[in-house]
Amino acid sequence: MCRQIAYLGRPVSLASVLLEPEHGLLVQSYAPRHQVHGRINADGFGVGWYADDGRVEPARYRKPVPIWTDQSFASIASAVRTGVFLAAVRNASPGLPVNEACTAPYTLEQWLFAHNGRVVDWHGAKGAVVVLRRRLSDASLAAIEGATDSEVIFGLILDAIADGANARDAIVDVVHTVSAVSPGSRLNLALTDGTTIVATACGDTLFTWQGDDAVIVASEPFDDAPGWSTVPDNALVVATRGDLSIGAIP
Repeated sequence: MCRQIAYLGRPVSLASVLLEPEHGLLVQSYAPRHQVHGRINADGFGVGWYADDGRVEPARYRKPVPIWTDQSFASIASAVRTGVFLAAVRNASPGLPVNEACTAPYTLEQWLFAHNGRVVDWHGAKGAVVVLRRRLSDASLAAIEGATDSEVIFGLILDAIADGANARDAIVDVVHTVSAVSPGSRLNLALTDGTTIVATACGDTLFTWQGDDAVIVASEPFDDAPGWSTVPDNALVVATRGDLSIGAIP
């Protein structure tokens, strides 16, 4: 339903990864090469990044419009240099609103989060939205700004972390929770705190690339350079500046 990319490595401009490559996120918004569900990602875009100024919280820019229509973003993306960011273009699930609050990435404190996929049977008085929202803490429920399944998933992850889980275990736990409530949901998740990226391949495509000075986790490659690897379905990716591990979701 979306395309997303997480980068961790030497500082680069946002434009060099998102806008300038032949198949960067800009092109993926209207001509993705590997997207399984949907074809046009024109329901908004966003990017969150960590500044090298001592702040823990990331900065964020997002708009509920196609990325190719935002003339300001190109100049911002060329000026911003960062070593960690998470970006996404959105194809909204049927029935969900298109507005800024519903546009990834979502953020709270040091965390950035994006979700490529869909929780099936989301709507209705007996839908997954009711069941899963009831499992949220009061704090996570109050932090929700929009009406997406993604925000509820993010809240469940943060609650698991608040209860003592690390990011990896929190995501695994929430994948199982959501899948039990709503079987067949697509749950390609990406979470970062600025030092580690945790992502899942669960219903849609995911690729990784690792070099001497960077690691990338993305819905699809932004170029045809060697080094991209396909992540199998139902797999978990954990990346740091010095390590990349891929394994089955426990």
